[in-house]
Amino acid sequence: MISLNSNILMNNCLCMSFFSLHDRKVKDAQMRATINSKLVETGERERLKELLRTRLVECGWRDQLKQHCKEVVRQKGLEHITVDDLVAEITPKGRALVPDMVKKELLQRIRTFLAQQS
Repeated sequence: MISLNSNILMNNCLCMSFFSLHDRKVKDAQMRATINSKLVETGERERLKELLRTRLVECGWRDQLKQHCKEVVRQKGLEHITVDDLVAEITPKGRALVPDMVKKELLQRIRTFLAQQS
């Protein structure tokens, strides 16, 4: 009897954990959508994108990624690579090359924006 009860209890806990995790993911997605809407409505999203472009050029990220693209095309051959292949190949490196200071600056700008909105 104890074994059966403990199995039922464990199954209930697992189900509750799953639904709790699912609910959290749904709420997170809703929150991201709301934030994105506010950013778009106010024009802040475009300002942040422009800031990101500027910072990436300033730190040499754009040049590094351009060089990486050339290397990938050289290795695979222009006739044997599609734009989708190239994007898939360079995206992980592109994300990894974004300096932490740039990420922190953007995050701080978003936090400041959100604080001003509430």
